[in-house]
Amino acid sequence: MNRTPAVTKNATHADDDRLADAVRQVSAVRGRGLRRSVLVGSGLFAAVVVVFGISLSFGDMVMPIGKVVATLFGGGDGGSQFVVLELRLPRALLAILVGVAFGLSGAVFQTVLRNPLASPDLIGISAGASAVAVTAALLFQVSGLALSASALTGSLVAGAAIYLLAWRQGIAGQRLVLVGIGVGMGLSSIVWYVMARSEVTDAQEAFRWLAGSLNGRSWNQMWPLLIALGLLVPLTVLAAHALRPLQLGDDAAAGLGAKVESGRLALLACATALAGVATAAAGPVGFVAFVAAPIARRLVPGRGAALPQAALTGALIVLVADFAAQHLFPVQLPVGVVTSIIGAPYLLLLLARANRVGSGG
Repeated sequence: MNRTPAVTKNATHADDDRLADAVRQVSAVRGRGLRRSVLVGSGLFAAVVVVFGISLSFGDMVMPIGKVVATLFGGGDGGSQFVVLELRLPRALLAILVGVAFGLSGAVFQTVLRNPLASPDLIGISAGASAVAVTAALLFQVSGLALSASALTGSLVAGAAIYLLAWRQGIAGQRLVLVGIGVGMGLSSIVWYVMARSEVTDAQEAFRWLAGSLNGRSWNQMWPLLIALGLLVPLTVLAAHALRPLQLGDDAAAGLGAKVESGRLALLACATALAGVATAAAGPVGFVAFVAAPIARRLVPGRGAALPQAALTGALIVLVADFAAQHLFPVQLPVGVVTSIIGAPYLLLLLARANRVGSGG
């Protein structure tokens, strides 16, 4: 008569032990994931700092890193101060900020839309910025901050148009990507039409900007981008709280109490603005937003969108590409040419994999 309670008690203790083991295993996995995320983030940050220092040291006048550091803190002669503080520093800082903006933008787009092709340079966001900026520059002689504002306006208008055209009782990632590609092609035709009607010298200058270039950039482009990111990055971090439920699908996210459409719209608006301000500062630097997020997610698997790692990866890509564009070729190239050399093969690989999956191969 007393065996049944004893057996039940033992079974209860066994269940408690299994539950405790499961909790410990989950905690251990989460701890390893967090440690790897922090380690990868620290490594990427260190790599950015190293390449940043190299960018400030190398050029027509090579300077030891000690002299560069002394110059940054107010030392050095007039020549080194001019080279480091006026020529190299704003360009290197701008490369970091542009990479952060594009990396964050691409990570948000690809995660929200659950599509690896959902990148601002592929779905028409950068094309919108280019169309308005080139039209304003070539037809209305707009320049400076007004030109940057034109590029930002173009990206926002293009993003809104793509969202509205893709809306069918909600937004599906594949439909938005296809609509964005179509809108981008139409906007690109406007760019080339305007360039064909312009003077050759003006068209050449516009073409250099369209390639995505940091050549000749100064503090005038760096400060507006820094201020814009100071506003947009915190907004993106706040909006990113909706990313985890959205990754589960619309129905599951709604079941968890998430505001699906408002959360998605806020994230897409932040990502569009990030791409717009980066394009306004340096032109449509190709493929940075496209490849930064996948690289970051491979470095920290299982960590969702990996937004900090994607931002640092984007910064590292642009820094390295700009250094290569300046020093590794017979002539100085726009940074967008080098990033396209990196990104185009990845796009072809992605399309080839998608084709094999679709054909059952």
